[in-house]
Amino acid sequence: MADRRPLVFTLYRGLARALTPLFNLLFWFRSRSGKEVPTRKGERFGRTATGRPAGSLVWIHAASVGETMSVLPLVEDLTASGQQVLLTTVTVTAAELAQSRLPQGALHQFMPFDAPGPVSRFLDHWAPDLAMVVESEIWPCLFDEMRARQTPFVLLNGRLSDRSYRSWARFPRISGYLFRCLDLVLAQSAADGERFRLLGCGNVSTPGNLKYDAPEPAVDEDQAAALRAQTAGRPVWLAALTHPGEDEIVLEAHGRLCEEFPELLLILVPRHPARADDIAGLIENRGLRTARRSLEQAIETDTDVYLGDTLGEMGLFYRLAPVTFLGGSFNDAGGHNPVEAALSGSALVTGPRVANARAVYKDFWSRQASLKAELPENLAERIGSLLRDPEKARVQAETARALVEAGRGALVETLRVLQPMLGKTGPAPDNPLSRERA
Repeated sequence: MADRRPLVFTLYRGLARALTPLFNLLFWFRSRSGKEVPTRKGERFGRTATGRPAGSLVWIHAASVGETMSVLPLVEDLTASGQQVLLTTVTVTAAELAQSRLPQGALHQFMPFDAPGPVSRFLDHWAPDLAMVVESEIWPCLFDEMRARQTPFVLLNGRLSDRSYRSWARFPRISGYLFRCLDLVLAQSAADGERFRLLGCGNVSTPGNLKYDAPEPAVDEDQAAALRAQTAGRPVWLAALTHPGEDEIVLEAHGRLCEEFPELLLILVPRHPARADDIAGLIENRGLRTARRSLEQAIETDTDVYLGDTLGEMGLFYRLAPVTFLGGSFNDAGGHNPVEAALSGSALVTGPRVANARAVYKDFWSRQASLKAELPENLAERIGSLLRDPEKARVQAETARALVEAGRGALVETLRVLQPMLGKTGPAPDNPLSRERA
């Protein structure tokens, strides 16, 4: 990699270095809203009391919950083969998920701020033998630091939208320098792969989308039976992983739906449970009765909204609801991976803004495996069409599950492509997943 560093990178590094002390203030503000863990502040500056495990270490960076869920099966395969894995995330909810789901042989840290000091301290301490960032985690200082090291650097399950590609393509010298920092890109689709090639990535493979290989979400059957008994045959719909601004849309749709389905129960699960108090206030202001999962409140006959303000129970909520609106799709969040809902047998409705999983949704929409509400005002109509026609909802859910099953295999292919970088410590070519695929 003999490219000369563009001036803009030098300026970015200098500015990031100068602003690093101000990250303490940023951390404080984020901590106040639950977006940081105060006791783990050092990790965000590349400092940790956790020692590096002996032997070969694979580092995987997955920013938030969706990316973390997509790489957990890969982490499990790597650790099962004896490989040590370091998983980093940015969001607190992803960290909580990692802490509860990581197998033995894997550990979690928060990703440092993208500045020369924090990033270099992090890399010096952990000294990974293979570094992988997931999907679209493209950070200038990190990429620039990796360029100067001998560590193989991979973009895992990479995606690049048309809009992002056009933005990068306007600055070919900058994008070329940045993307040539990568030794390998494992793209979600052929279209993503071609965009990465055009931006300068020399080694691109398309093993498929790891999100299709997500396991069916776990369900506590006793809890499911108890909640199912509490609903007492009432019609139920789920608003899953909602973001600020979407709760109001959901509650407005619920009010309209109750005109046709007076006994309708809404299960509302925010993307960030820390918002639960605010959402409970919105529900109360509409004169609706709420039961909260975190407070172990039962669903009564007059409960209008069951607030799923817990973590790790999406499988339970999907199982209870034959129809689901998947949030993050009416705002700039970019939508959420629909695979878990599809595997759980719930018929899906989304808003139009799903860039985070556009390849999956493209298949879902074209095959009638999901409905799209183009506008918030359309949500009640889309949900109602499935509630009044259970057979339509069942067929749609079965179609979605079949598409997911047909799309599996990216994990096995990803491991095959990575094998030369993993060396003898990687999963053997005849691992159970490989045999299953064969």
